[in-house]
Amino acid sequence: MVRAMPTAPPSLYTGGGRRKYLTAQERERFVAAAASSAPEVETLCLMLVWTGCRISEALTLSMADLDVEGGMVSVHCLKKRRPGIVREVPVPLVFLAKVRQVHSDRLPEDRLWPIARCTAWRQVKDVMIAARVGATAASPKGLRHGFGVHALRSGVPLNLLQRWLGHADIATTAIYADAMGPEERAIAARMWSPTI
Repeated sequence: MVRAMPTAPPSLYTGGGRRKYLTAQERERFVAAAASSAPEVETLCLMLVWTGCRISEALTLSMADLDVEGGMVSVHCLKKRRPGIVREVPVPLVFLAKVRQVHSDRLPEDRLWPIARCTAWRQVKDVMIAARVGATAASPKGLRHGFGVHALRSGVPLNLLQRWLGHADIATTAIYADAMGPEERAIAARMWSPTI
């Protein structure tokens, strides 16, 4: 009988205690650095920032997956056991207008970013370097984790965040409540009344 090796529970920190997510300040710097990139690179970076999707999920998106009037992106879940699972993630209307403008030459079913995953990863990494994001968090996964922490910090209910990230188990989503430092303080500040 073959036994599976035990895996460590999901965490926002490495075994050495280093943060795996972008802070609010790093997200702001990343968005600013993306604005200095080629328009197609900027829209890819912003798609990761605003949806929290995986880079491989972003690379499957087409114009048909954007609901510009409704302010939604339909993300095809790639980690589910069966095909055809889609989650809708709300995004700013101004962002969708930018995507539509930058990718106006695409047919509705054409991929927005017809590039290889490793090319996209390198493009995002270059923007991370320009934004001076800490080494451990400087990856597309760091953006996904940053999206989760930012959503909870902003008061998004855990069940909505679970849906937006495409998690099957809410326990996976709950790791975003484990943020420490400035993020933890911002979450705590929401419960303090101004009279205390």
